Amino acid sequence: MQIILKEDIIGLGYKNEIVDVKPGYGRNYLIPKGKGVIATPSAKKMLAETLKQQAHKIEAQTAAAQKRANQLQDVVVEVAAKVSNTGVLYGSVNAAKVAEELAKKGIEVDRKIITMRDIKSVGEYEATVHFYKGVEVKLPIRVVAEKAQEKAAPAEEETIVEAPVENEETIVEASVEDTEATVAE
Repeated sequence: MQIILKEDIIGLGYKNEIVDVKPGYGRNYLIPKGKGVIATPSAKKMLAETLKQQAHKIEAQTAAAQKRANQLQDVVVEVAAKVSNTGVLYGSVNAAKVAEELAKKGIEVDRKIITMRDIKSVGEYEATVHFYKGVEVKLPIRVVAEKAQEKAAPAEEETIVEAPVENEETIVEASVEDTEATVAE
């Protein structure tokens, strides 16, 4: 069954593409959710006319997506996570966590356009960020243990301030006299 997509669906295709899907997926999910329409000959003609009219708009969207992709060229996402003694994470690192770490660096990326497997151990991995048709960036991800990151950070030196002691001799003499008095009794 051929469907014309009305929005981007990662793993299937992009908006205004004609894709082949199984009939059940098209009838039961894509069409009722408004994510696609059946690719009839008249719908294909309308799509061709629409694409012809929107050619310059598509070029502008591709250029904007390429600009956003260039922001991520040399970025390495480092995620600190709680780790067991064997190197296995408590929980996992997923696309939402990666998007959150990118936001901390000042780069806003929707978690829905990041594809990756859930990470469950310490190491280096890779995620793919899909900005637009043909505009994708491979994003390196480094998962480190929280304790290792704390050791790498410079520790603040603790300063110990000693309080001045008044009449040290009096304190020592008093304790000696108390001891002698206790022994004499």
